[in-house]
Formats: sequence, C-alpha cells, structure tokens
Amino acid sequence: MTQQSTTSRSTGDHTLLVVGGRIQTLRKAAALGIRFVLIQHQDHFVPEAAKLAEAVIIADYTDWETTRPLIEAAHVAYGFTRVVSITEPGLVPAARISDHLGLGGTTERTAELLHDKRAMRDLLAASEGTRDLSVAAAEVTSAEDLVAFGAEHGYPFVLKPADATASLGVERIDGPEQAAAAWANVEALRARTDLQWGNFFHIERFLVEQYISGPEFSVESFSFAGRHIVLAITEKLTGGENGFIEFGHALPARLTPEQERSVEDTVARFLDALGLTDGAAHTELRLTPTGPKIIESHNRMGGDRIFDLLNAAYGIDIEEWIVAWQFELIPVLDARPVPERSAATRFLSARPGTVVEVQGAEEAKELADVIDVETTVKPGDVLGELRGNWDRAGQVLTTGPDTTAAIATAEALLEQVTVVTVELEQKVAA
Repeated sequence: MTQQSTTSRSTGDHTLLVVGGRIQTLRKAAALGIRFVLIQHQDHFVPEAAKLAEAVIIADYTDWETTRPLIEAAHVAYGFTRVVSITEPGLVPAARISDHLGLGGTTERTAELLHDKRAMRDLLAASEGTRDLSVAAAEVTSAEDLVAFGAEHGYPFVLKPADATASLGVERIDGPEQAAAAWANVEALRARTDLQWGNFFHIERFLVEQYISGPEFSVESFSFAGRHIVLAITEKLTGGENGFIEFGHALPARLTPEQERSVEDTVARFLDALGLTDGAAHTELRLTPTGPKIIESHNRMGGDRIFDLLNAAYGIDIEEWIVAWQFELIPVLDARPVPERSAATRFLSARPGTVVEVQGAEEAKELADVIDVETTVKPGDVLGELRGNWDRAGQVLTTGPDTTAAIATAEALLEQVTVVTVELEQKVAA
C-alpha cells in the first residue's frame, strides 16, 4: 500500500498553533498551505522559523503563567483553531492550551497520563479491562522504599524517573543489597545540571515497577477520530550497563501474525483507556509469556529517527501526517499499511575521551541501501560513559528488502564509521 504525500493539497484558511519542536515540522506545515503561529523556547529558536510563521512567540512554553496571556492574545490576533506539538516538552502544554481555549484535540488529562508513568500505571490498574496490560508500580522517596517494594512484589524490579525519556536514570534492581547505591544514583541524577532538555524537565519523582521480561518493541500508531491504526511494529536492540540503553531499531518487526494481532489489540485497548483519539502515538511494550505488557507511551512520533525508518519502509511521513490531520488533510486508514521495504538503525558509540575525528561517515553515506549516517559529535567534544541514549555518538540508517538484510547493512556500517577518541589526561595530584 503506497501512501500518497499530502504536500500537493492546501488548507487555504486554516491556522495552527505549533508548540516547540523541529524546523522540519514548520517546513511541512508551510508546504501544506497551513498558516501557523509558533511558540518556541529561546534556546531552540531557529531564524528560519520567522520566515515561515505568521508570528513567533519566544517564551518558555512549559511555564503556564507566562504562556497563558501570550497565547490568549495570539488567539485573538491570529485566530488559530488547532494546537499541535511533536516534541516531548510541548505535549502537555499544547493539550493545556487546547483545553483552555476549547479547541478540541488531545486533552490535558490524556497528555498528562502519557507523560506521568505513575499516573498511567494507576489508571491501568484501576480497571479490570486493562489490568493485564500493566504491572505493579509505586512512587518511591528513599532506599527503604526500594527494599519495601522488593519485599512485597519480588525481584527484579525497575527504578526510573516518573516523567523522563531516553532511558535516563533507568536501573534494574535485583536484590535489597542494591538499594543504597541505586538511591545514591537517584540523588546524583537529581543534582545534574547538564542534562539535555534540562531547561524543560526537572527530575524529581521516581517510580519503581515490576520488571517486564521478554523482547521489547515499539509501536508507531495513528488514531483517526478514535480508530487506532498500527502503522509499524519496531524491534528494539537494548543493552548497556543498565540493560535499557537503545542500541538500534528495525522495522517491520519479525513477528508471527498472531503476535502482531496481539500487539494491535494491546495498543488499541491502551490508547482507548488513556483517552487518545487523534494523531500519532509511540508505545513501548514487551511480549511476555502471558501477553504484551505496556512499558510507556507518548502522544508523538517516536524518537531516534524511527520516523525516518517508517518513511523509508512504508512511505509514510508521520511528521507531515501529524500537522495535516489537524485539518483532516489525509485520508483515514481502515487497515494497517503494507511495507514496501524494511529499514533499520544502529547507534554509534566510542570509548570515553576527547573526540579526535570521525572516520568513514561521508563515504558510508554514498553506499547502496544507506538512508543516512548522522554523527552528533565533532573533534574536541568530550564523550563520557554510555549511561543513556543521549550519550551515543550518532547513528546509521539503512534499508533493505527485508528486516534481516537492513539490520545486516546497518551493523556492517558500524565497522566502517569510527569515532576516534583519546583518553582524557589524568590530573596529577599536587
């Protein structure tokens, strides 16, 4: 099933409020003929946005007291009728604005449930119809709470921030002897000032939940007025010191038809329970011996450039879909799309130290079946230990006739693209 681009159509007189996000989103909105107002944090403003937008508001959109009078005035001046965000920090603010102005779309309650992992777990546990999708969980405030949870629910269990992303601060606890060190890590993470998105998220609350065994997958879905369509199921390769760092993705996942149906049913029941009716969702789950269990979800497209893998394999530009669906500029799907090819990504890493050079990246981009080679470091940058997804050095994206072939090409590229580092000089004690 080939997906047709929406770029040939125009909205004419529709106006959108875009909360944060990428310049690519704005380009796609402009190409669709959508007039839009942008509210953006000063640290993420790109001058090109001013040429594309009707107006740009520079403000911390996570600060409601600052944002509210600004968007009220912009609503009067520009008459936007829909609000959208594709960036994690903007999802709850966008929903709050929609509720406040009575514009419809995803509600603040739904956005909060998807953002707050503890609230999501509580909701699933409260209903007999969704209890099987979740596991026991509790908010914790001390090492003693970790020991108490283990005594009640057993080991292993997972400790993680209640509202963070990118596997940041996620730790597996296998016994009570780990509690003190794990809580020391919590305190150290809370004290860090160098975190990506640090001006948006302040890590305070922590959650523990029973460990979910089985292979992990992510699910890209799109909801059309309450009808949830799974676009793709993506395999995950995880590992690292905590076992939760994502080393790669590949789609479509190599599953049996029965497993695919089980995943589709799980995602539909989950999104119904949380009240999501429209737009993209990125849901992470594991296939356990007793069926799929939800890990977490977000009302946005997946990160790690999964959206590029989706486009390469299915011909679906989900970023474009997100803005286009605000004004129903794309047709409603009635069934899952069929992939034209497969796609995969693997992430670059390097030994801790100062980056000297990146070898082989430009040559690799020219190879067959390579979508892109992205490096996120440059000479002079300092790489630390790989403790989370943000510590990676880049990624390679590939395609192939099937998922196995796409993965093989990506893994071969890891041998060709090398981030060269030198160890940091040891300080000599005085």
